[in-house]
Amino acid sequence: MSRMPRAVAALLILNIVLFAAGVLLPNGREQLVDTGALWYPANDHFGWWQLVTHMFLHGSLSHIFFNMFALVSFGSILEREWGAGRFLLFYFLCGVGAGLVQTGISWQEFHGLHARLVAAGLTPSAISDLLVHGGGQLPRDPAVKAVLVELYQIYATPMLGASGAIYGLLVAFGFLHPNAKLAMMFVPVPVAAKFFIPGLLLLDLFSGVTGFSLFGAGIAHFAHLGGALIGFLLMLLWRHRHAPDEPDPMTESKG
Repeated sequence: MSRMPRAVAALLILNIVLFAAGVLLPNGREQLVDTGALWYPANDHFGWWQLVTHMFLHGSLSHIFFNMFALVSFGSILEREWGAGRFLLFYFLCGVGAGLVQTGISWQEFHGLHARLVAAGLTPSAISDLLVHGGGQLPRDPAVKAVLVELYQIYATPMLGASGAIYGLLVAFGFLHPNAKLAMMFVPVPVAAKFFIPGLLLLDLFSGVTGFSLFGAGIAHFAHLGGALIGFLLMLLWRHRHAPDEPDPMTESKG
């Protein structure tokens, strides 16, 4: 088995160390999330550094496992082909881009919901008080109350995880190795990357638009799509650096 590249190994270790710190240290998870997760800009916890730090925090064992599995699987191939510097630049640009896209979508949703509450008779100061304190005199109308709950979820639910950067790696891998066969737990037959990855992105788009997710609740689908978009744009910019006649080492050989 070939040795894991240095940049991938460093990212893997840092993610694991921070996850372990959140589990083992007293109030470790709460402190890490308050400081490092990506909060909505109106929240007092928000800081611009969180566009980077959110990529190193994860919400559960399964969350970090699948992200790190993908990092090692796809990131190792890309780092060997690109080198550590270019790989890290790509990884962080995709992760930051994912955070910006998700924040932009949240901003649009937040202001739309806020306008509905104002139109329903709530004052901006009353809405702000309810958000900051997480409670208070709630409106009696169930429909208005439901809108307020949606608004609060945006305000008080931070984003964390490396998934945006990982989706960028998936797109890069698909560009470079379109015929490599990939599979998921609920897809028993391996599918070529050029079909598998667009299909995965369409699932995320469907979930982000409809709210129905096959992967569970609390997933920032637009962050996935944002990371994939940045990865796609970077690959378009960098594609002239790849030799067009270079054989694809991931393609199955035929004898």
